[in-house]
Amino acid sequence: MDFELLFSLAGMLAMAGWLALLLSPWMPQWSDHIAGYLVPIVLSVGYTTLLIFFPAQNEGGYGSLAAVQQLFTSSSALLAGWVHFLAFDLVVGAWICRKARQHGISFWMIVPCLPATFLFGPAGFLLFTAIRGLKMRSARAT
Repeated sequence: MDFELLFSLAGMLAMAGWLALLLSPWMPQWSDHIAGYLVPIVLSVGYTTLLIFFPAQNEGGYGSLAAVQQLFTSSSALLAGWVHFLAFDLVVGAWICRKARQHGISFWMIVPCLPATFLFGPAGFLLFTAIRGLKMRSARAT
């Protein structure tokens, strides 16, 4: 199995989802369907396929940092981990866009949250949570 090819395909697919999120002000429902469901489902199928058909062929596990490090010396486990990140970060990005629309937060306020979520996952979620908190506090004050 060519894991490099699968890595590239997963990355391109995820980028299509992130592009859909960047276009969400003009196509909110399409964006939500593509980035919030379709692409993460396809990535999840790929992830599950990797786990079932290409299990890690080495020692390792989840009981300690050293065990996780050992687990990810397997190319298949490393690729599965990467696809896991791609799928879940995209789900969080779609959730951020959806919640921003629900709370009346300008898209331009959350634009920085999207690359932060893509690159640093929880940091982007934290940034959005702070922006949403400020918006809700401001709304209560008026």
